[in-house]
Amino acid sequence: MQHVIPVDKIGPNGVAMANAVSACVHCGFCLAACPTYKVLGEEMDSPRGRIVLMKSVLEGGLSVQDAAPYIDRCLGCLGCVTACPSGVQYGELLTSYRAFTEEQRERPAIDTLARKLVKETLPHPARFRAAAAAGKIAAPLKGAMPGPLSAMLSLLPKDVPKPEPLPDRLEAIGARRARVALLTGCVQSVLTPQTHWATLRVLAANGVEVVIPKGQGCCGALGMHTGDATSARALAEVNLKIFSLDVDAIITNAAGCGSAMKEYELLFRGTRFEEKARAFAAKVKDISEFLDVLGLVAPKALPEPVTVAYHDACHLAHAQGIVAAPRRLLKAIPNLTLVEIPEGDLCCGSAGTYNIEQPAIANQLGQRKARNVLKTDAQIVATGNIGCQIQLRTHLTQAGARLPVVHTMELLDAAYR
Repeated sequence: MQHVIPVDKIGPNGVAMANAVSACVHCGFCLAACPTYKVLGEEMDSPRGRIVLMKSVLEGGLSVQDAAPYIDRCLGCLGCVTACPSGVQYGELLTSYRAFTEEQRERPAIDTLARKLVKETLPHPARFRAAAAAGKIAAPLKGAMPGPLSAMLSLLPKDVPKPEPLPDRLEAIGARRARVALLTGCVQSVLTPQTHWATLRVLAANGVEVVIPKGQGCCGALGMHTGDATSARALAEVNLKIFSLDVDAIITNAAGCGSAMKEYELLFRGTRFEEKARAFAAKVKDISEFLDVLGLVAPKALPEPVTVAYHDACHLAHAQGIVAAPRRLLKAIPNLTLVEIPEGDLCCGSAGTYNIEQPAIANQLGQRKARNVLKTDAQIVATGNIGCQIQLRTHLTQAGARLPVVHTMELLDAAYR
């Protein structure tokens, strides 16, 4: 007798999960696109293998705990979605599955502690800044600490920039072409505040008025990616209430945030916020996507010729399907030569908090990405996600390369000055 996923018993996303499972024909196209399959070579560490495992758990044939190691090793990079000829919505399945099974999980004490630290610090800029300062003191001890805690300390930069408060509003330069709201998020505002300033200046130079709503916060992406739907919804609800939809777009300059906010309907399905979440998600645009559609005001030439390698953030390329837009923006800058990174569509190993929770695999992927970047002989690496910036910078430094890793907007900003 064929088992059937009991969609009526697994929450509002049950139908979406069942549809994703049934769409998979196990053709194997996803294998070559899966970073963990490339590294580990195990069928159960591939997308189609994980789909079989999740199906078995949902149908009651396998325990959550037995499937957990394989599901946990999934980066959620969605490279498989891009490669899939059957249109399997693996992201909807993975996010919903992790949320559904999280409370049924048993975790080692150290993993529970690490997740608690992430939950209580990263989404809150003031706490994260304090934790980063404490981390600098503890850094010499990282070799003696368990994996997740050691990984946290390894990823911290030597210095955390001083806070740079952003204005509530920035006027467009010249005739106003659009009016947008900017998400400032959490980790990026602490580690690379220059990205927000560059974004503001680029938008203003392109005739865009920007409002920065007070009281906004983390988009909830970290919780969504790790199965903590409760905290993700709590954080996202704040932004649903704070952001007015009376703008042309809600702009984000972090791929992970943009991907998560475009999935707010999934997060709030079956709740009183579902309709508002759908309307909010429809307004969300990555900064590169927005500028590409708006039409870029011609930037000036950079002072010196420079070769730039562009790194595709997975949650921009695979989750949102935004690949050409950032490249067109960079190619529009005179004196800039754009080069491609070998295996460019393979995840760098950052993947939200993956490089904390699965440091061994993340390190292998980070080292592989660093080697491929160095093959390009580029002078600068550009990307559209803060997690990728940290991961790339960490592994390029470990490889002995002093190669700047910047946000795409920083290069555009330099070309407008």
